[in-house]
Amino acid sequence: MPRGGKIIREATAADLDGIMPVLEAAKGIMRSDGNMCQWSDGYPTREVILADIHKSGGFVLEEEGQVVGYFAFLPSPEPTYSHIDGGKWLDDTTPYHVIHRIASYPGVHGVFSDIMEFCLSRDPNIRIDTHRDNSIMRHNISKHGFTYCGIIYLESGDERLAYQKLINTNQ
Repeated sequence: MPRGGKIIREATAADLDGIMPVLEAAKGIMRSDGNMCQWSDGYPTREVILADIHKSGGFVLEEEGQVVGYFAFLPSPEPTYSHIDGGKWLDDTTPYHVIHRIASYPGVHGVFSDIMEFCLSRDPNIRIDTHRDNSIMRHNISKHGFTYCGIIYLESGDERLAYQKLINTNQ
């Protein structure tokens, strides 16, 4: 359960007007931290978010009825994860979920932890990737026990650092 009165729920198309400003705020956080290249050229667009929603994979974090965060939680396979350089996935045979497009307003705390708790309660096998310059995301990924697995490439050819967290459910 998210802390601080936040709730996580599946996003709908009606949430778009609340989601887009959160994504813009997240871009501002990235830029102020020196990450100048990730999420450029209008990405993520309304169409990308709508695609997440139509796949039942778009989620919002709400606090006091207001959208304060967004993320995508999508089932495998993730096409860009089919090839990894400089390493290997911890488990390349079991289905997994991928987390993309984590965003929140500045000052909303515990978002990454809330998302991880939500996602890991639904799948013990999670993959995530981030831009090399996204030090905030890299810190959170490491803090939450993900293992660095190698480099994947987006459809555009841009590289991303790829991570996986696998919880042993046979205990």
